[in-house]
Amino acid sequence: MTEELVEKIREALATVPDPHMGISIVEMGIVGDIEVNEEDKTAKIVIKPTNPGCMSAANIAMQARLAVEGLDEIDKAEIVVEGHMMADAICEMVNK
Repeated sequence: MTEELVEKIREALATVPDPHMGISIVEMGIVGDIEVNEEDKTAKIVIKPTNPGCMSAANIAMQARLAVEGLDEIDKAEIVVEGHMMADAICEMVNK
């Protein structure tokens, strides 16, 4: 089931557009690892913006979290932003 759930999460993330390019963050290749714990219904998703100063990184991270938490199988999604100059601050804000 885990592989199926990871694919379902990837499909949910595919609904999140990059605001500058107009295509999904999955198509952009900025979605990295996806880890799932089916027992406690949590997911951890790594997002790696293409630009370390991307002004939309926080917005993308929040949209990604909401998209994944919209799935019945996931209660809590943690978004980990990597490679951005404000990654720590974005992660703290998005994962409150």
